[in-house]
Amino acid sequence: MTKKEALLKAAEHKVRLGGYDNFSFRELANEVGIKSASVHYHFATKADLGAELAHQYTDSFLAALGEPADIQAEGKDPIEVYTQLFRGSLVTDDKMCLCGLLGAQSESLPEKVRIEVKRFFNENLAWLKAAHAANGEKNPSHAAIITISLLEGAMMISKALNDHSHFELATQ
Repeated sequence: MTKKEALLKAAEHKVRLGGYDNFSFRELANEVGIKSASVHYHFATKADLGAELAHQYTDSFLAALGEPADIQAEGKDPIEVYTQLFRGSLVTDDKMCLCGLLGAQSESLPEKVRIEVKRFFNENLAWLKAAHAANGEKNPSHAAIITISLLEGAMMISKALNDHSHFELATQ
């Protein structure tokens, strides 16, 4: 793993636990084992790091999903696959969705980061719309917003109450 990748991984961990303000370059440098000034070699500003983090998270999330039509061709329900990805973040990693957490803070985020968070939600809504359409949903746009809202909300409630059964109940 390169130092840049290690910095992004450390930043993701901190953001998913406590939001955008939950890290500093100095903390990341200590965690990765480099000097604080060296963080600036990879990321000129915290906004640059945050934007790249959200961009990378979006790309990884969508890559983990694959295409709805391909999932359906394998005999699986794309919406269930999507739900399982959220469940894994919550139950296995015990963390919130990075962009869901950042989205709740969007008014206080730098513009670069806000753009990437919007990209996450726009890309996910498009994916969900295609998935619901593939499942024969009459109003796939409506179903898409309901799906992502339910998952992000169920995740937040489960974390706030420290009880993952709320996520399971919401997603039944």
